[in-house]
Amino acid sequence: MNTELSMPGYRPNEYLLVLSPHEDLRQKISGVKKEFFERYGVQTALMGRPQITLARFTQLEMMEERLMNKLRLISMGLPPIKIELNGFGNYPTHSLFINVVNKNQVKNIINGFKEARRLMKGGGENPHFIDDPCIPVSIRIQKEVFKEALKEYASKHFTGRFIADHIIVLKRRKGEMKYQVLERMALQYLPVHTLQGALF
Repeated sequence: MNTELSMPGYRPNEYLLVLSPHEDLRQKISGVKKEFFERYGVQTALMGRPQITLARFTQLEMMEERLMNKLRLISMGLPPIKIELNGFGNYPTHSLFINVVNKNQVKNIINGFKEARRLMKGGGENPHFIDDPCIPVSIRIQKEVFKEALKEYASKHFTGRFIADHIIVLKRRKGEMKYQVLERMALQYLPVHTLQGALF
């Protein structure tokens, strides 16, 4: 057994950065996921929160405070955005999701957090920044079920919008299933000189 890795400070944690819709929209999306499960029996539709994942990464416990300080600083400089959702999309043969119309604005937020990239490399694992922001309905769908669902959801309607004025940092111990909310960080779009002052 590696004693170093069993010590609390050396324990690896997994993190997600996400944008979360308001409560009414979360309930609406959860309804879509539940309906998909009831119709097609795909368990993954019941997994995962109704959210837009921006990045996932691993870091050691002892680096968390430094990491969080950096994420707070980045958040302070990023603008709130209005997220528009419209219709359904898919990754061929296995996944169904709700489309984010203004993906480029979300990608700008993601790019902002790339500034913290070197603090997101725990245990030699590189961070994964999401290339195609969306809200998953179900993943790992069996091929035949996917083909059937695709026909239905190609003409199915869904719309929604919300103001993303904060990001949520989720955390779990490596190997655990469930993420917990670690912190909500406001997107404040503060000027550069204000952020520099926050460093001192």
